[in-house]
Amino acid sequence: MENRTALKNKLRQRERLFAGWVSYAHPSITETFARAGFDFIAIDMEHSTISLEQAQRIIAASQSEGVPCLPRPVSHSNDYFKPLLDSGADGLLVQMVNTTEEVEAIIGLLKYPPVGRRTYGVNRAQAYGFDFDSYIKSWNETSIFLIQVESIQAVENIEKLLAFDEIDGVMIGPYDISGSLGVPGQTSHPLVIEASRKVIEACARAGKSCGTQVADASLENVQALFDLGHTFAILGSDLFVLWKWAEQMQGLMSLMR
Repeated sequence: MENRTALKNKLRQRERLFAGWVSYAHPSITETFARAGFDFIAIDMEHSTISLEQAQRIIAASQSEGVPCLPRPVSHSNDYFKPLLDSGADGLLVQMVNTTEEVEAIIGLLKYPPVGRRTYGVNRAQAYGFDFDSYIKSWNETSIFLIQVESIQAVENIEKLLAFDEIDGVMIGPYDISGSLGVPGQTSHPLVIEASRKVIEACARAGKSCGTQVADASLENVQALFDLGHTFAILGSDLFVLWKWAEQMQGLMSLMR
Protein backbone atom coordinates (compact mmCIF):
# COMPACT_ATOMS: atom_id res chain seq x y z
CA MET A 1 0.00 0.00 0.00
CA GLU A 2 2.87 2.36 0.75
CA ASN A 3 4.18 2.19 -2.82
CA ARG A 4 0.70 2.79 -4.21
CA THR A 5 0.17 5.78 -1.94
CA ALA A 6 3.56 7.20 -2.90
CA LEU A 7 2.77 6.91 -6.61
CA LYS A 8 -0.64 8.51 -6.18
CA ASN A 9 0.93 11.44 -4.32
CA LYS A 10 3.54 11.88 -7.05
CA LEU A 11 0.83 11.88 -9.72
CA ARG A 12 -1.18 14.43 -7.74
CA GLN A 13 1.89 16.62 -7.35
CA ARG A 14 2.64 16.34 -11.08
CA GLU A 15 6.12 15.00 -10.47
CA ARG A 16 8.18 13.70 -13.37
CA LEU A 17 7.58 9.96 -13.65
CA PHE A 18 8.59 7.08 -15.89
CA ALA A 19 6.67 3.90 -16.63
CA GLY A 20 7.28 0.57 -18.29
CA TRP A 21 4.80 -1.09 -20.64
CA VAL A 22 4.37 -4.85 -20.92
CA SER A 23 2.50 -6.72 -23.65
CA TYR A 24 3.95 -10.19 -23.09
CA ALA A 25 2.74 -12.45 -20.32
CA HIS A 26 5.92 -13.84 -18.78
CA PRO A 27 6.50 -12.27 -15.34
CA SER A 28 10.27 -12.30 -15.83
CA ILE A 29 9.87 -9.47 -18.35
CA THR A 30 8.01 -7.42 -15.77
CA GLU A 31 10.57 -8.17 -13.07
CA THR A 32 13.33 -7.01 -15.42
CA PHE A 33 11.49 -3.76 -16.15
CA ALA A 34 10.73 -3.19 -12.47
CA ARG A 35 14.40 -3.64 -11.61
CA ALA A 36 15.19 -0.73 -13.92
CA GLY A 37 13.50 1.63 -11.47
CA PHE A 38 10.28 2.56 -13.25
CA ASP A 39 7.73 4.43 -11.15
CA PHE A 40 4.99 2.09 -12.32
CA ILE A 41 4.36 -0.72 -14.79
CA ALA A 42 1.35 -0.74 -17.12
CA ILE A 43 -0.04 -3.98 -18.52
CA ASP A 44 -1.47 -3.73 -22.01
CA MET A 45 -4.39 -6.14 -22.06
CA GLU A 46 -6.22 -4.16 -24.74
CA HIS A 47 -3.82 -5.02 -27.56
CA SER A 48 -2.38 -8.30 -26.30
CA THR A 49 -3.49 -11.81 -25.41
CA ILE A 50 -2.66 -11.48 -21.71
CA SER A 51 -5.32 -13.29 -19.70
CA LEU A 52 -6.69 -12.38 -16.28
CA GLU A 53 -4.69 -15.19 -14.68
CA GLN A 54 -1.51 -14.06 -16.41
CA ALA A 55 -2.20 -10.46 -15.38
CA GLN A 56 -2.25 -11.48 -11.72
CA ARG A 57 1.22 -12.98 -12.09
CA ILE A 58 2.47 -9.82 -13.79
CA ILE A 59 0.99 -7.66 -11.03
CA ALA A 60 2.68 -9.82 -8.40
CA ALA A 61 6.01 -9.68 -10.25
CA SER A 62 5.92 -5.89 -10.45
CA GLN A 63 4.93 -5.44 -6.83
CA SER A 64 7.58 -7.91 -5.68
CA GLU A 65 10.12 -5.32 -6.83
CA GLY A 66 8.25 -2.49 -5.10
CA VAL A 67 6.73 -1.09 -8.30
CA PRO A 68 2.98 -0.38 -8.53
CA CYS A 69 1.15 -2.01 -11.42
CA LEU A 70 -1.74 -0.60 -13.48
CA PRO A 71 -3.44 -2.88 -16.00
CA ARG A 72 -5.15 -1.47 -19.09
CA PRO A 73 -8.26 -3.66 -19.44
CA VAL A 74 -9.73 -4.73 -22.75
CA SER A 75 -12.94 -2.80 -22.12
CA HIS A 76 -14.85 -0.85 -19.46
CA SER A 77 -16.57 -4.05 -18.33
CA ASN A 78 -16.63 -5.19 -14.73
CA ASP A 79 -15.81 -8.64 -16.11
CA TYR A 80 -12.26 -7.26 -16.33
CA PHE A 81 -12.22 -4.57 -13.65
CA LYS A 82 -13.30 -6.75 -10.73
CA PRO A 83 -10.85 -9.65 -11.17
CA LEU A 84 -7.95 -7.31 -11.95
CA LEU A 85 -8.60 -5.26 -8.82
CA ASP A 86 -9.03 -8.37 -6.68
CA SER A 87 -5.78 -9.68 -8.17
CA GLY A 88 -4.03 -6.79 -6.47
CA ALA A 89 -3.73 -4.12 -9.16
CA ASP A 90 -2.91 -0.71 -7.70
CA GLY A 91 -5.53 0.87 -9.91
CA LEU A 92 -6.45 0.98 -13.57
CA LEU A 93 -5.42 2.70 -16.77
CA VAL A 94 -8.71 2.84 -18.65
CA GLN A 95 -8.68 3.14 -22.42
CA MET A 96 -10.92 5.30 -24.61
CA VAL A 97 -12.69 7.40 -21.96
CA ASN A 98 -14.81 9.97 -23.79
CA THR A 99 -17.67 11.19 -21.60
CA THR A 100 -18.51 12.11 -18.03
CA GLU A 101 -21.02 9.26 -18.00
CA GLU A 102 -18.20 6.82 -18.70
CA VAL A 103 -16.10 8.31 -15.90
CA GLU A 104 -18.98 7.97 -13.46
CA ALA A 105 -19.50 4.35 -14.47
CA ILE A 106 -15.79 3.54 -14.07
CA ILE A 107 -15.62 5.17 -10.64
CA GLY A 108 -18.62 3.09 -9.66
CA LEU A 109 -16.71 -0.10 -10.47
CA LEU A 110 -13.32 1.05 -9.17
CA LYS A 111 -14.25 2.43 -5.75
CA TYR A 112 -15.98 0.89 -2.73
CA PRO A 113 -19.14 2.43 -1.24
CA PRO A 114 -19.99 5.16 -0.54
CA VAL A 115 -17.95 6.54 -3.47
CA GLY A 116 -18.64 3.62 -5.82
CA ARG A 117 -20.23 0.22 -5.76
CA ARG A 118 -17.29 -2.18 -5.99
CA THR A 119 -18.29 -5.37 -4.25
CA TYR A 120 -16.37 -6.89 -1.34
CA GLY A 121 -14.37 -10.05 -1.84
CA VAL A 122 -11.26 -11.82 -0.61
CA ASN A 123 -8.37 -12.53 -2.97
CA ARG A 124 -4.75 -11.53 -3.50
CA ALA A 125 -5.50 -7.81 -3.16
CA GLN A 126 -6.69 -8.36 0.39
CA ALA A 127 -3.75 -10.70 1.16
CA TYR A 128 -6.23 -13.58 1.03
CA GLY A 129 -8.00 -12.16 4.07
CA PHE A 130 -5.04 -11.17 6.23
CA ASP A 131 -5.24 -7.49 5.18
CA PHE A 132 -8.96 -7.35 4.42
CA ASP A 133 -9.89 -4.56 6.83
CA SER A 134 -6.92 -2.31 6.08
CA TYR A 135 -7.31 -2.79 2.32
CA ILE A 136 -11.00 -1.94 2.35
CA LYS A 137 -10.43 1.06 4.59
CA SER A 138 -7.61 2.55 2.49
CA TRP A 139 -8.58 1.62 -1.07
CA ASN A 140 -10.75 4.58 -2.01
CA GLU A 141 -8.04 7.02 -0.95
CA THR A 142 -5.01 5.19 -2.35
CA SER A 143 -6.25 3.54 -5.56
CA ILE A 144 -5.06 5.06 -8.85
CA PHE A 145 -7.28 5.96 -11.79
CA LEU A 146 -5.71 7.05 -15.06
CA ILE A 147 -7.80 7.68 -18.16
CA GLN A 148 -6.75 7.56 -21.77
CA VAL A 149 -7.79 10.45 -23.99
CA GLU A 150 -7.83 8.91 -27.46
CA SER A 151 -10.49 10.70 -29.49
CA ILE A 152 -11.49 14.20 -30.49
CA GLN A 153 -14.66 13.68 -28.44
CA ALA A 154 -12.57 13.21 -25.30
CA VAL A 155 -10.43 16.22 -26.21
CA GLU A 156 -13.55 18.37 -26.54
CA ASN A 157 -14.82 17.07 -23.18
CA ILE A 158 -11.47 17.29 -21.39
CA GLU A 159 -12.42 20.05 -18.93
CA LYS A 160 -15.50 18.11 -17.83
CA LEU A 161 -13.56 14.86 -17.53
CA LEU A 162 -10.86 16.43 -15.39
CA ALA A 163 -13.45 17.85 -13.00
CA PHE A 164 -13.64 14.42 -11.35
CA ASP A 165 -11.34 14.39 -8.33
CA GLU A 166 -11.02 10.60 -8.57
CA ILE A 167 -8.99 10.93 -11.78
CA ASP A 168 -5.27 11.03 -11.00
CA GLY A 169 -3.97 11.61 -14.50
CA VAL A 170 -4.34 11.31 -18.24
CA MET A 171 -2.50 9.30 -20.87
CA ILE A 172 -2.81 10.81 -24.34
CA GLY A 173 -3.22 8.39 -27.26
CA PRO A 174 -2.14 10.30 -30.38
CA TYR A 175 -2.64 7.41 -32.81
CA ASP A 176 -6.31 6.96 -32.01
CA ILE A 177 -6.76 10.73 -31.86
CA SER A 178 -5.36 10.92 -35.38
CA GLY A 179 -7.90 8.36 -36.53
CA SER A 180 -10.79 10.27 -34.98
CA LEU A 181 -9.59 13.42 -36.76
CA GLY A 182 -9.51 11.75 -40.17
CA VAL A 183 -5.71 11.67 -40.44
CA PRO A 184 -4.99 8.09 -39.28
CA GLY A 185 -1.42 7.43 -38.25
CA GLN A 186 -0.31 11.04 -38.79
CA THR A 187 0.63 11.77 -35.19
CA SER A 188 2.64 14.85 -36.19
CA HIS A 189 -0.29 16.36 -38.10
CA PRO A 190 -1.16 19.89 -36.87
CA LEU A 191 -4.65 18.75 -35.86
CA VAL A 192 -3.24 16.00 -33.65
CA ILE A 193 -0.60 18.26 -32.15
CA GLU A 194 -3.23 20.89 -31.36
CA ALA A 195 -5.53 18.30 -29.77
CA SER A 196 -2.69 17.02 -27.58
CA ARG A 197 -1.78 20.58 -26.60
CA LYS A 198 -5.35 21.20 -25.42
CA VAL A 199 -5.21 18.14 -23.20
CA ILE A 200 -1.77 18.98 -21.79
CA GLU A 201 -2.83 22.52 -20.93
CA ALA A 202 -6.12 21.38 -19.43
CA CYS A 203 -4.26 18.92 -17.20
CA ALA A 204 -1.92 21.68 -16.03
CA ARG A 205 -4.87 23.90 -15.12
CA ALA A 206 -6.62 21.05 -13.31
CA GLY A 207 -3.48 19.92 -11.49
CA LYS A 208 -3.58 16.48 -13.10
CA SER A 209 -0.65 14.41 -14.25
CA CYS A 210 -0.38 13.98 -18.01
CA GLY A 211 1.72 11.67 -20.15
CA THR A 212 2.00 9.48 -23.20
CA GLN A 213 4.05 6.62 -24.61
CA VAL A 214 7.41 7.22 -26.27
CA ALA A 215 8.04 4.34 -28.64
CA ASP A 216 11.60 5.40 -29.49
CA ALA A 217 12.74 6.39 -26.02
CA SER A 218 15.89 8.37 -26.80
CA LEU A 219 17.05 11.17 -24.51
CA GLU A 220 16.09 13.71 -27.17
CA ASN A 221 12.60 12.30 -27.69
CA VAL A 222 11.79 11.97 -24.00
CA GLN A 223 13.06 15.47 -23.24
CA ALA A 224 10.91 16.83 -26.07
CA LEU A 225 7.92 15.16 -24.45
CA PHE A 226 8.54 16.86 -21.13
CA ASP A 227 9.21 20.18 -22.85
CA LEU A 228 5.68 20.00 -24.27
CA GLY A 229 4.30 19.84 -20.74
CA HIS A 230 3.87 16.13 -20.08
CA THR A 231 4.66 14.99 -16.55
CA PHE A 232 5.13 11.26 -17.16
CA ALA A 233 6.57 9.17 -19.97
CA ILE A 234 5.87 5.54 -20.78
CA LEU A 235 9.14 4.37 -22.26
CA GLY A 236 8.64 1.98 -25.13
CA SER A 237 7.47 -1.57 -24.41
CA ASP A 238 8.72 -5.12 -24.30
CA LEU A 239 7.25 -5.68 -27.75
CA PHE A 240 9.00 -2.59 -29.15
CA VAL A 241 12.36 -3.62 -27.68
CA LEU A 242 12.08 -7.07 -29.25
CA TRP A 243 10.84 -5.68 -32.57
CA LYS A 244 13.73 -3.21 -32.86
CA TRP A 245 16.28 -5.87 -31.96
CA ALA A 246 14.76 -8.18 -34.59
CA GLU A 247 14.99 -5.38 -37.17
CA GLN A 248 18.68 -4.93 -36.37
CA MET A 249 19.29 -8.65 -36.74
CA GLN A 250 17.35 -8.64 -40.01
CA GLY A 251 19.65 -5.92 -41.31
CA LEU A 252 22.74 -7.73 -40.10
CA MET A 253 21.68 -10.99 -41.76
CA SER A 254 20.85 -9.28 -45.04
CA LEU A 255 24.36 -7.84 -45.15
CA MET A 256 26.01 -11.17 -44.46
CA ARG A 257 24.02 -13.58 -46.62
